[in-house]
Amino acid sequence: MIKFLLFLLLLVFCWPLALAALVLYPIVWLLLLPFRIVGIAVEGVLELVWALFTLPARLLRGLA
Repeated sequence: MIKFLLFLLLLVFCWPLALAALVLYPIVWLLLLPFRIVGIAVEGVLELVWALFTLPARLLRGLA
């Protein structure tokens, strides 16, 4: 809601900049989308490696 109100404030004070932001926001979002996908994949791989390294400790803790 605050982002929308800030956009309306920008629209009132500097409407060309607000319209440029309105047009450029989806383009920037599409350009950054592959980086988000790579970030999700890297996070998943790091969690898998962490789970593999902590597996022996969790198994020993479960036996005790």
